[in-house]
Amino acid sequence: MPDSILFTIFLIFTGSALVATLALFARQAMIVGYILLGMLLGPHMLGLVQDPDLISQMSHIGIIFLLFLLGLDLPPRKLMGMLGETVIVTGLSSLAFFVIAAIVLRLAGFGWIETLIASAAFTFSSTIIGLKLLPTTILHHRRTGEIIISILLFQDVLAIILLMAIEMAGTGEADTRRLFVLTLALPGLFGLALWLARRLVVPLIARFDTIQEYVFLLTIGWCLGIAELAGAMGLSQEIGAFMAGVALASSPVAQYIAESLKPLRDFFLIIFFFALGAGFDPMLLPQIWMPALALALLALLVKPWVFRRLLVRAGEDPQRSAEIGVRLGQISEFALLVAVLAQQNGVIPERASILVQAATLLTFIASGYWVVMRYPTPVAVNEKLRRN
Repeated sequence: MPDSILFTIFLIFTGSALVATLALFARQAMIVGYILLGMLLGPHMLGLVQDPDLISQMSHIGIIFLLFLLGLDLPPRKLMGMLGETVIVTGLSSLAFFVIAAIVLRLAGFGWIETLIASAAFTFSSTIIGLKLLPTTILHHRRTGEIIISILLFQDVLAIILLMAIEMAGTGEADTRRLFVLTLALPGLFGLALWLARRLVVPLIARFDTIQEYVFLLTIGWCLGIAELAGAMGLSQEIGAFMAGVALASSPVAQYIAESLKPLRDFFLIIFFFALGAGFDPMLLPQIWMPALALALLALLVKPWVFRRLLVRAGEDPQRSAEIGVRLGQISEFALLVAVLAQQNGVIPERASILVQAATLLTFIASGYWVVMRYPTPVAVNEKLRRN
């Protein structure tokens, strides 16, 4: 029984319902409860969930749907304008975060390769925390949501380049052909998605829009199909899903599709936070707790300050800039992937991989709590801050 999918799903959602209830009564952030529940029930503590990798793969679908829904509200022309406005902020902030993390890690006694990989992972902010905790009204129709989306998109592209570099370092070969293909893949996939959406998907939706079941199935197939195509081309499935959403953003049914998929997205995102906790072994913390805590504190304190300063210099409102900085003041789920892949390819030792994972998890808990208690979110415990 403990090995069955049904039993695992029962543990995740029954446990999450209990944790969410306790969190609401205690006026605490539910997202933190999901992570701690995963740690408690995972293989490193009670062991009721034995296969966190399987759960992690399921939760990955939630991120794909999240990016797809974001794309549905960003027509291509609007998207290009947003990216152009934030390229300098994203580049300078990434450089600053890299240098700061590198100094800390070198002082902690880590080697150059370990320092380079961990510092690069430190530069990214979490798509999940940054976007999941944004109310829909802010995310889709306000400047705050536009800036956060564009910064995270640039960071996702940088993360893909880093992952490819780690794979090359693991094989010991500089695959220039693959690098060339990857350079062409991004605009090529975007153009193909736009063409297919206009010539195939949108006409089908227009013809059968009265059959809701068909529209639901077609859009899910479209989202996952482009995501898989992106993966086959060497890009991330998340970027593929985002492009699939952008390609449909000009369709009259884009908002209907977005509303229909929200429950499905939330289902998988709960699994994501549970899997994050289940995959971490707290018994390894004594080995790296000091540098992990230092990195986590840097992310929570320095990232908001750097983003605020850069955005104000770029002409943004100081209050809005401060909020964006806090919402992006953590380490990304991409850092977990970087840490695991680098260890598997023999680029960094287990100690450095655990360091990145621990720092990331700490920032997820602290940043999620900070955002939920201070700013408007869909899961706020304070009714004045709760926004859908």
